[in-house]
Amino acid sequence: MAIVGTREASEYGARSAAQLAAAAAKAGLVVVSGLARGIDAAAHRAAIEAGGRTVAVLGTGVDVPYPSSHRSLHQLVQQNGAVVSEMEPGRTAFPGCFPRRNRIIAGLSKLVVVVEAGFKSGALNTANWAQQMGRDVAAVPGHIDDPRAAGSNQLIRDGALVLADVEDLLMVWGLSTFTHPSHGSSAPGAATDSGDLSPEDRAILLALGPRPIKLEEIAFASSLSLRQVGDSLLRLEIRGRVEATPGGYLRSQALSDFPTNSAAQVLG
Repeated sequence: MAIVGTREASEYGARSAAQLAAAAAKAGLVVVSGLARGIDAAAHRAAIEAGGRTVAVLGTGVDVPYPSSHRSLHQLVQQNGAVVSEMEPGRTAFPGCFPRRNRIIAGLSKLVVVVEAGFKSGALNTANWAQQMGRDVAAVPGHIDDPRAAGSNQLIRDGALVLADVEDLLMVWGLSTFTHPSHGSSAPGAATDSGDLSPEDRAILLALGPRPIKLEEIAFASSLSLRQVGDSLLRLEIRGRVEATPGGYLRSQALSDFPTNSAAQVLG
């Protein structure tokens, strides 16, 4: 899972990134980022402090910390995960190197979380790569009058998953332990501890046919919102129950015996 954002992070943004990274690390997820100032650094440090693993993707050679002030953080990431780059050792920063590394960040992650990003932020470039690769994108809501959050808020308007707190992140991964006090059941969309499918997940599997189906078609066939479909597909893909292809989503071959409904058969 990637956590990315502006280099000029606010206290709120850095705190949000750290909370999400720590929760992800404690849940056993690897936190991917770019070792930049601001949001990236907060995510790396929080993951390490939580006892988790983190991966830094550089636009420079793996032996060239960027910025140079992050030399100690670079070493900590090496000791608690990995530092990767497609550049040869010794290569310093050059124009265009960071957009190039952004595609690797996206490619390594099933989910890209954007925390505070301006309209021209490299984090938005990472989110665009993620969408092109069929990855899921989530964003943390920011203040409406803060230009550092203008891009991340735009992602939400365009349909990105909304992470209003740590629990939202855990629910996306099906790791939530939240129980509603009034009825004692799992939060909406979260799988039960026994591994059973949630109603939304089952509806998605029923809607998938023998060929790839677009997200909008799945929403129509399952009678779920696009937000519900996106959240469910991410959970099911992580568990190996569905596959994302350039043409859309389809059920994993291992689930070929799962029944389909008439709507899925028409779409298929």
